[in-house]
Amino acid sequence: MNYNSNKPVLPLPVRRALTQLGRDVGLARRRRRISTQSMAERLQVSTATLRRLERGDPSLAMGTLAKALLVLNALQRFSHLLDTGADDLGLQLMDEALPKRISRKSSSRGPQTL
Repeated sequence: MNYNSNKPVLPLPVRRALTQLGRDVGLARRRRRISTQSMAERLQVSTATLRRLERGDPSLAMGTLAKALLVLNALQRFSHLLDTGADDLGLQLMDEALPKRISRKSSSRGPQTL
């Protein structure tokens, strides 16, 4: 078996998601009738790098993916990928960490109520 112990192994769900994302980028490019040469030029990468992107290669820079989404007019969806306002688990964890009581502090600087 020939493997590099320094290279981290990605979990199967991550590899599958990246592969699907790469396929989707390729499909979106073809639906827009953008050639690989034209897309690579727009991304300022080689056609080999574009092929790696469309295969879901995890070693590519996120910037390359972001530029591809910009060309495909899908960057806004990427920026909302993890909507923190709708992160139910994150919000629940924050709520659980809230103190049960807020102690009174005698300070002339703080907000005063009637």
